[in-house]
Amino acid sequence: MNKRIILFLMLCPLWLWAQDATLTVSSKKQVVVGERFQVVFEVNAEGKNFQAPSFDGFTVVGGPFSSSSSSFSMVNGSMSHTVKNTYTYALQAYKEGTFRIGSASLTVKGDKVSSEPFDIKVLPDDGSHATPSAGSSSGFNQGQGQNTNDPKVSGKDLFLKVIPSKKTVYVGEQMILTYKLYTKVPVSSLQVSKMPAYAGFWTKDISDNNGGALRQTSEYINGEEYTVAEIQKVIVVPQRSGALSLDPMSIECIAQIRSENNNRRSNDPFDIFFNDPFFNRNIVNVKKELSTSTITIDVKSLPANQKPDGFAGAVGNFNFKSEIDKTALKTNEAFTLTLIVSGTGNIELLQMPEPNFPPDFEVYDPKITTSTNVTAQGLSGSKKAEYLVIPRRAGNFSLSPVEFNFFNPATGTYTALQSDNYAIHVEKGSGDEADGSIYASNQEGIKYLGSDIRHIATGKPQLKEKHVAFFGSAAYFVILLAMLLAFVLLLLLLKKRENDRQDNVANRNKKATKVARGRLKKAEQYLKVKDQDNFYTEMSQALWGYIADKLGIEQSRLSMDTVSEAMKEKNVPDDLTQQFVDTLNNCEFARFAPGSAEEKMGDLYHKGIELITKAEKVL
Repeated sequence: MNKRIILFLMLCPLWLWAQDATLTVSSKKQVVVGERFQVVFEVNAEGKNFQAPSFDGFTVVGGPFSSSSSSFSMVNGSMSHTVKNTYTYALQAYKEGTFRIGSASLTVKGDKVSSEPFDIKVLPDDGSHATPSAGSSSGFNQGQGQNTNDPKVSGKDLFLKVIPSKKTVYVGEQMILTYKLYTKVPVSSLQVSKMPAYAGFWTKDISDNNGGALRQTSEYINGEEYTVAEIQKVIVVPQRSGALSLDPMSIECIAQIRSENNNRRSNDPFDIFFNDPFFNRNIVNVKKELSTSTITIDVKSLPANQKPDGFAGAVGNFNFKSEIDKTALKTNEAFTLTLIVSGTGNIELLQMPEPNFPPDFEVYDPKITTSTNVTAQGLSGSKKAEYLVIPRRAGNFSLSPVEFNFFNPATGTYTALQSDNYAIHVEKGSGDEADGSIYASNQEGIKYLGSDIRHIATGKPQLKEKHVAFFGSAAYFVILLAMLLAFVLLLLLLKKRENDRQDNVANRNKKATKVARGRLKKAEQYLKVKDQDNFYTEMSQALWGYIADKLGIEQSRLSMDTVSEAMKEKNVPDDLTQQFVDTLNNCEFARFAPGSAEEKMGDLYHKGIELITKAEKVL
């Protein structure tokens, strides 16, 4: 028996060496948009330095998940050894087309082993293909070592959508684009990674995010409830006709996906508490990149056969009026003529009509004022042009009506509006004009005031000695001394400010626990009455405020990264630092997390007290 064992051990290396290493890949070759599936790379040898392909055209929702197995068998006296190592990636298709998965590689006994590249065809999700629903595992290939701990989030659980208010408009007609995020899972860290170019459109962002907080609502789609966040709302006005395409918007976010944990729990009574999904032990943060679809807007040209001569591109539904502050005045006195356009449409783009003034009136460039507000129909408001006019000659003058033309897309017709006709009576001023004076119009830029000789200056002149040198004078030394004193005072002020800052940091450190205790007490009161919003606000302020005061971090620099770095510098244990960061994250995810709201609030409250107590002992 001993001889057989020795012989077996001597021959094992020969069996292993004789086995040829191969790297194979298995995956679906055809999927639909939004479907999840697995790509599994398998090698029949021990290798290292595994290099995966880029997976262009797909979103990696999990992986690599590696596993290995080894077995010995003896058949008819012949011993064989089998080794299998697998690397599994969970992918999701997000756009249609045919995409090539390149070669993966790894090193086996110094030699590089590669897999064969292959193509995956992604079909559109038109309802004729079976797409896995949220939480199911049908999107993964069966019989390929599926890992039940893989995070799963489908295109039906989380997607980005652009909603145009209309798809057929005229040139110059405004429309509203609303970008919405639909989700059935908790998300955070939203960031726009790519903005549309809006080629051929004038745009104005009218988003109302309340200082950064996205407005959330609920909508039902095919009987399923979604939490909807309005990412952005934009008014676009096409500037040319034809079929204009709107590029997709892309955002990056983190989806918090609950993974199943089939491991046996320990006998620790606190293990149930800390393994709860709410406290992040079985929660996986999955980075997702979402994009809207490309939409095409049909832009029609304005009717050319009805276009008035004075039309300047105003499109919408407007009112037009004029105002004048006085109609009777003297020469060289000023009056103001105001033209006002108001209504709904491209108010910021329209050109104000220009009145015609008599050549004896001096006219200054108008003051243009625009006031807008956002309505359900788009942008509305008013545009005002104020002309300051000075008559230079006496007499009776008439201001002809001003015509304003616009195109109304609702009726498909042009409309012409006119201002009032004003009669201006100008009396001669008291000796301010001279016979034979010439007054040209404003365009020529010539003003002859009837007097070419000015009065000689009177009074006692102020004389001073010429070529008086400043350098070396008394004033020079006074200024030099003042600058030196100012420099000394500045150094003292900076020193005092630094001392005050250090004292402030020390005071914050001493009062950190007291302040946190007060906020936790308020949070406990909101917990008793089940006021979720105020409870999570107080808990977040208690944890953030405590760690900022204790570590001396300024509010402007406060983030997860700065907290982790500061706690590391203070030699805080890594597990306590991670628990603190996870609990801060949970304040953001808690209101969206599944489960009883009262239970989540109670768990978070006790967890916060426990963490502050542990941190106080270390810090």
